[in-house]
Amino acid sequence: MKKIKLVTVVGARPQFIKASALSAEVIENDLFEEVIIHTGQHFDADMSDIFFNELGIPKPKYNLGVGGGSHGENTGVMIIELEKAFNIEQPNAVVLYGDTDSTLAGAIAASKLHIPVVHIEAGLRSFNKRMPEEINRILTDHVSSVLFTPSVSSRNQLLKEGLPSENICISGDVMFDATQKFGKMAKQQASKEVRTQVERNSKYALLTLHRAENVDHKERLETILNNISLVEFPVLFPIHPRTAIRLKQYKLELPANVIRLNPVGYFSMLYLEKNAEVVLTDSGGVQKEAFFSKVPCVTLRDETEWLELVELGVNFIVGDDQLKFTKAISKIKNIEESVYSVNVYGDGSSSSQILNFISSRLG
Repeated sequence: MKKIKLVTVVGARPQFIKASALSAEVIENDLFEEVIIHTGQHFDADMSDIFFNELGIPKPKYNLGVGGGSHGENTGVMIIELEKAFNIEQPNAVVLYGDTDSTLAGAIAASKLHIPVVHIEAGLRSFNKRMPEEINRILTDHVSSVLFTPSVSSRNQLLKEGLPSENICISGDVMFDATQKFGKMAKQQASKEVRTQVERNSKYALLTLHRAENVDHKERLETILNNISLVEFPVLFPIHPRTAIRLKQYKLELPANVIRLNPVGYFSMLYLEKNAEVVLTDSGGVQKEAFFSKVPCVTLRDETEWLELVELGVNFIVGDDQLKFTKAISKIKNIEESVYSVNVYGDGSSSSQILNFISSRLG
């Protein structure tokens, strides 16, 4: 029996984590084979290679080395190179994750070649079209043949936009699969630097900060840092290379309560999240990981795709507003742990559900 050939396109940290869960399932399933293409969107070794090594993701057959340019430049070059790879591989479907430039490029290249597009983490909306990610996810959803949503609300959003229900499957979240699989290994596999800081600080906040709308504007970045200075315990900050460049460029100093760490791998991040009092972030994936770790999240953006977490009262959207920030920090002490038992994003079997649905459609 001929196997269903999937070409998976990844390029950024959250996609490596999601791909690790599905790739592990593919390896165990005789109906499928997978070819991985790394676009190179995260071209820094600390943001890329470390995740492949830690998570046991099969080595990419193609590494396009596209990164460091503008959105348009990167996306354009990726489309050209992905089209070449798709023509060579002739897959039954192209698998895409999330909302990065790599995702959009894969969607355009595959759809133009009439290759079915499988979009994992479909239906998410921040309703802010100034965000490149919002454009990417909307366009990808609307050229996809199969759409896997992490929640009921994301499925309902696709139906509102007129996408056919038979193409949509509520699979849950593959990042939850990964957390379930790797969570118990986090302490053992975390870096020495991270373990030392966690042991040294009985109470701490975890900060991640990298989005262009936050770090590419000096005034907004400075305001966010001033707000973070109000946190009453140490703030551990594994710094993103982009943010480090901007701090130097703008001649900004980190607040006295912030402890700067090197970029960290997946296990170190899980360990930091699990032991934090609160997570402060502008990352979409980290918002969910905080929830999976039963830790409150303060989101340093003006909106979020993960509306379920806001409705549950475990995620607070504050942007750069100091009053909202201080109110959120005060509220985290009153969150009942029982709220984290709500089954929002599936039961940890998303990967197997995804492969079963794909085989029913393409097998």
